Amino acid sequence: MVLSAAGAVFAAALVLQGIVLGLSSLAYADAGKPAAHDNEAFDVMNFLTDRGLHDIEAEPWNAYGQFTYISSWKRPFAAAYTNLGGSTNSMSPQAERSFTGSATMYVGLRLWAGAEAYFVPEIIAERPLSQLTGLGGAIQNGELQKNGTSTPQIYRSQTFIKQTISLGGSRQTKTSDPLQLGQTVDSHRIVLIAGNFTILDFFDKNSFAGDVRQQFLNMAFLTHAAYDFASDARGYSWGGVAELHWDDWAVRVARMTPPQNPNVLPVDFRLAKYYGDQMEIEHRHTLAGQPGAVKLLGYRNREWMGRFDQALAAFAADPAKNATTCQNYNYNSGNATAPDLCWSRRENTKMGIGLNVEQALSEDIGIFARGMISDGQTEVYAYTSTDRSASIGLTARGTPWRRPFDIAGLGMGVGWISSNHAAYLAAGGIDGFIGDGNLHVGAENVEELFYSFNFLRTIWLTADLQRIGNPAFNSDRGPVTILGARIHAEF
Repeated sequence: MVLSAAGAVFAAALVLQGIVLGLSSLAYADAGKPAAHDNEAFDVMNFLTDRGLHDIEAEPWNAYGQFTYISSWKRPFAAAYTNLGGSTNSMSPQAERSFTGSATMYVGLRLWAGAEAYFVPEIIAERPLSQLTGLGGAIQNGELQKNGTSTPQIYRSQTFIKQTISLGGSRQTKTSDPLQLGQTVDSHRIVLIAGNFTILDFFDKNSFAGDVRQQFLNMAFLTHAAYDFASDARGYSWGGVAELHWDDWAVRVARMTPPQNPNVLPVDFRLAKYYGDQMEIEHRHTLAGQPGAVKLLGYRNREWMGRFDQALAAFAADPAKNATTCQNYNYNSGNATAPDLCWSRRENTKMGIGLNVEQALSEDIGIFARGMISDGQTEVYAYTSTDRSASIGLTARGTPWRRPFDIAGLGMGVGWISSNHAAYLAAGGIDGFIGDGNLHVGAENVEELFYSFNFLRTIWLTADLQRIGNPAFNSDRGPVTILGARIHAEF
């Protein structure tokens, strides 16, 4: 049933793809040469523009879509123990298969001078490895959502309004893309965004690592693994962003709604009491004639969450306050000899700071590096169980071997946990994703290699290989080898 539903979505994507290719061929025939832009849907916009039906320089509207299917195969791996003492968050050491299938439509509309509205419906079906447990920040497929199901679910992922206030300076061109109307803007400007979106739409963006549908699959490369950004179980939230752009500099701040409880879908709209705040400073530069950027990001969350040291202290003072006796929100552990974060939840803060660097080495090759330190005192609330993270890598287009639309990448990510977090897990505690019942702490690490073969201009077929060491920061288990395949279509 799941495969047939995913197949139906894919068939619909291919039908739309065929329409796009057909319109594009008409555009080519009319102009006598291919359109300049690589995106076929953009070619359709050019076709409409040539006939006075669409202004690509100041788009009144646009529409894009995508389909992505990712399948992962985990090979069996060695484990000294699994779910020891009744803890429940170990990854199974047996062979498993996981998948995600998603289809998205992006619609943009110009409202008035400087104002844009975006609406993005999406459908997704998924099956994670081991119920999405047993990995800290190196989750093999960044499309996976907490609380997802193998039955396709339709939902609104983004709905927001963006207002641009011009302040002068030089003129800069914004190309027509998903979540971006084609237009020319001032290099000095203020941008205000309000609505429902993921904070990663605007923060911690990187040209070479951050798009699970076209680049690396592993979540360690999607953003900082230690960035516990406020969001619901799908990764989206409500809130506002303010940006100041001044030539090569940009400063942005945001406040977002957190989930009502860790890793759940409903969000808490009491933004004056519970929130996720972030601030980012960005500088774009040119080095040896090639573009690059440096971004410094800091975040501070105020949420109702448990502290690792207080959970340990509560259990030491009264063993009845264990992982099986809490009646409030908990992770359903069966370990009566372990502490639980349930007994330490109260108003707490979590903070972190990270650096994001990207640099093009040529027109076809780019490198990236990220690193973040979070305080590591409180439970994961919305993203991964990692407290400190780093990643490096490169991506390349296939121009040197006459495959200019192919993409290849090689990356390495590393994650660590704090001493208090490690002590809690060693005592048998679990959090939203990890907890084997015991722990010999080690840095969780992942190496990923992928090659994406461009097929029929707007369809890519990807082969992916990942090796994850010390899964869930536990040197008693692993390493884990995961083979992946992805098909991605744009229209």
